[in-house]
Amino acid sequence: MTEAALIDWSRAQFALTACYHWLFVPLTLGLAVIMAVMESVYVVRKDEFWKKTARFWQKIFGINFAVGIATGIILEFEFGTNWSNYSWFVGDIFGAPLAIEGILAFFMEATFVAVMFFGWDKVSKRFHLASTWLTGIGASISALWILVANGWMQHPVGMEFNPDTVRHEMTDFWAVVTNPVAVTKFFHSVLSGWMTGAVFVIGVSCWYLLRKREQRFARTSIRVASIVGIVGALAVMFTGDSSAVHVAKYQPMKLAAAEGLENGGTRAPFSIVPGIEIPGMLSILATHDIDGYVPGINDLLDGYVTPEGVVGLSAEARKERGDIALDAFRAYRENRDSDPQAAAEARKVLEENVEYFGYGYIRDKEELVPPVGMVYWPFRLMVGLGCFLLLMMAVVLWLELKGRIVKHRWLHWVAVFSIPLVYIAGQCGWIVAEVGRQPWAIQDLLPVSAAVSSLSVGSVITTFCIFVAVFTLFLAIEIRIMLKAIAKGPQAEEQTR
Repeated sequence: MTEAALIDWSRAQFALTACYHWLFVPLTLGLAVIMAVMESVYVVRKDEFWKKTARFWQKIFGINFAVGIATGIILEFEFGTNWSNYSWFVGDIFGAPLAIEGILAFFMEATFVAVMFFGWDKVSKRFHLASTWLTGIGASISALWILVANGWMQHPVGMEFNPDTVRHEMTDFWAVVTNPVAVTKFFHSVLSGWMTGAVFVIGVSCWYLLRKREQRFARTSIRVASIVGIVGALAVMFTGDSSAVHVAKYQPMKLAAAEGLENGGTRAPFSIVPGIEIPGMLSILATHDIDGYVPGINDLLDGYVTPEGVVGLSAEARKERGDIALDAFRAYRENRDSDPQAAAEARKVLEENVEYFGYGYIRDKEELVPPVGMVYWPFRLMVGLGCFLLLMMAVVLWLELKGRIVKHRWLHWVAVFSIPLVYIAGQCGWIVAEVGRQPWAIQDLLPVSAAVSSLSVGSVITTFCIFVAVFTLFLAIEIRIMLKAIAKGPQAEEQTR
């Protein structure tokens, strides 16, 4: 098979693993907050009902947490197996946050999760509560370092290229950590996890109301989860606004693809669906100025000049500078031992053009356009579902506060069926983020075609099929175990004590 097939299958395998992993992570992040709030109320009020409620959701958390770890480990291994060129090229930078995540966050979670599950009535209430909160904080810290690494791929900072080792090496650790793209992505992802956990808890609680079971437990869980979910949803909207500004600045092609914007300009319209637009709204979202210039796909390929005189190079110009960088790199390597002066001149040329290094691997400018449909429609689905879920949580909370939630069975069914919808919204968000970055593994520095390992296509297809089977089995087992725990209900906690 061709090199293109190897790239496609390697991408498919990584996407498969990432998608399955993200089925478990957001629920972990959301349930961690909800169960910690419930246990905090227990410690303050000393009401055993709140302890029973917290223990039930901790059981669901534990089931999900265990499977999430398994898929996360496999995901990190794939950087070495399927993307070895990537790992070599930027391993000095990308490996640092992953190492910190493993050493700090993972051990923090592993330590306190044991106390959380097995320390009831064995340690003091306050120590157990601290363990619960620290487990959730550890999960968020774990997400932080993963998203620092991912944010760096979207907007690489704090490094320089070393032609002697053929690696990008970190020069400013704090620039990597405080990368605005990474910071925004962290809050956006973690807070979307709050939404996931909240919708899950509301849906399960409404199932109890439909069954006329555990009504106090269900209504209490709905109240806590709705508040957490609404706070998370509003914060997701705020961080989404910041993310739009960052994408417009650092990844304009992703924004153009997400909007299906072929020709940009000032007062750029926001496309709700094809044929229905809000004039000037995209400029407001991307630049916070209705007269802000937003380049379209054709502008980014052919070059553009903004009204302020900012010049955007054409794809051909960027490729020319990428070719210059690659030629200078080769000249440096060839002359560094035999002709120091020639090597020094080549290195200077390389440093002047290194930001376009990755464009030297691009064969055709059309490669720079991600699949528009795979970015445009998931973005709209994500936003639409997010708005629907926020409305659902607001209505549920309002009816609960009015004491009328039990009467509205239609809303119970809406809440139950909202559980898969919140997962779809999360997956769509990652599709926009990762597919929209194509063809880059690292924005402007390394395309996926140069990042992939030299493997046989057959071996990648084989492992892909194995992963499909194994991950689907993991998911089926997790769902079955959770459904059994939910069917037994919180009363089972009392019977097993």
